[in-house]
Amino acid sequence: MILVTGGTGLVGSHLLFDLVKKGVPVRALKRENSSLQDIRDCFAYYSDSADELFDKIEWVNGDMLDPDSLDEALKGISNVFHCAGLVSFKKADKKRMKNINVEGTRNIVDASLNAKIKKFCFISSISALGSSEDPGDTVTETTPWSPEDKRSDYSKSKFNSELEVWRGIEEGLDAVIVNPSIILGPGHWHKGSSLLLTTVAKGVKYFTRGITGYVDVRDVSKAMIQLMDSDIKNDRFLLNSENCSYEFIFKSIARALNLPEPYKYASPRLTEIAWRLAYLKTIFLFKESSFTRSTARSSHNCTYFSSQKIKDTLNFEFISVEDCIKNMAKHYPLNNI
Repeated sequence: MILVTGGTGLVGSHLLFDLVKKGVPVRALKRENSSLQDIRDCFAYYSDSADELFDKIEWVNGDMLDPDSLDEALKGISNVFHCAGLVSFKKADKKRMKNINVEGTRNIVDASLNAKIKKFCFISSISALGSSEDPGDTVTETTPWSPEDKRSDYSKSKFNSELEVWRGIEEGLDAVIVNPSIILGPGHWHKGSSLLLTTVAKGVKYFTRGITGYVDVRDVSKAMIQLMDSDIKNDRFLLNSENCSYEFIFKSIARALNLPEPYKYASPRLTEIAWRLAYLKTIFLFKESSFTRSTARSSHNCTYFSSQKIKDTLNFEFISVEDCIKNMAKHYPLNNI
């Protein structure tokens, strides 16, 4: 039997669907008060037998910060997919993100070692990779990460999470790590990268010309399963379909939703003003904003990522970003606006 942590998230829900569709016995860890509706919605996107497939999952309550609950969840488990984690660029989430991402990973690695798990797959992030030294350089799995670079708290948490997995490998755990770029996929519309569609659907006028990598969530799930089914171990793989500008992404989403495209370029100076206004709104109106100094500045950065390693290793082919956006738009509930 396989254990999946973070099954209620975007990657976890797609991974669960792919596993149960293959007929693999699956146990999924969730918090006691977690809603499972997003997972049901995800299954319904891809199957007319969604309820039947969903019922094949064995759900267990647990917490990444409770080692005893992890020991219980791992009873009878052979392989682990560790997808649980917190993505945030808000300063208020720094401590919580460190606890969940770093301590939580330490706990599941230790529990997996104790349970003598056969193989462990960890979903990390491109944020745990190094930065290109010169504009136009491509980031790969071997680009060195430096704490001296300007790093978000999220980046630091994912880098340190990976260190826990590498430490587990040194202690005898067979593991693979994937480092996806920005993950796009249907569902979970009010958080994470899915907010891109919600933002555009609400009528965004502005775009920036920063460049970063994107990957379809279906490819992330597919790569994780293929790596776990292979003899590959103790290695990491960058997952990236294409490097695209925010202008391209926003305009492609608008076209896919049959909505007006954003038409105003937001300069670095304009976005600096915007994140400060968003911060004041948080202070005086107590309305949390996802537009922070970190996200404002990163929207102008141009970073390129290469997934050549997994293409060569597994003969892997990625879904195009355009097709990914079309798939998201097909399932987007316009009454969500």
